[in-house]
Amino acid sequence: MEKLRRVLAGQDDEEQGLTAQDKVLDLTRSLMPQHSALVLESDGLPYALLLASCALFFTCFLMGPLKQLKAMFDPKRLIATIVMLLCLVLTLCAVFWWNKKGLAMLFCILQFLAMTWYSLSYIPFARDAVIKCFSSCLG
Repeated sequence: MEKLRRVLAGQDDEEQGLTAQDKVLDLTRSLMPQHSALVLESDGLPYALLLASCALFFTCFLMGPLKQLKAMFDPKRLIATIVMLLCLVLTLCAVFWWNKKGLAMLFCILQFLAMTWYSLSYIPFARDAVIKCFSSCLG
């Protein structure tokens, strides 16, 4: 905590050669738990993968796994389900086999959008409201 006070007051003489960004990163690492500091040092992709792949499994708590699987392949959710699962597989391929971080992030974003569209199918008239909102914004 003393280090934070010195840096904020501009009295941190022991780190004269460091840039402001290095000072902020050093301060953040000292204040945050170890796993949070690892997030700052890494590209964050493993955490994005974890969130993207677990989002589908967390929805199983709402209705149960078997009922969830049956509902996923309902005709009104089929396209969103296929896109979501395809993007999940492509995200894993981009990370582990192709080593393309940008492509993996693109697939994570597409998967998130497909999951959002899938989730909106459970709320009555939510998809219609989103379509009307975007069509009014664009036209």
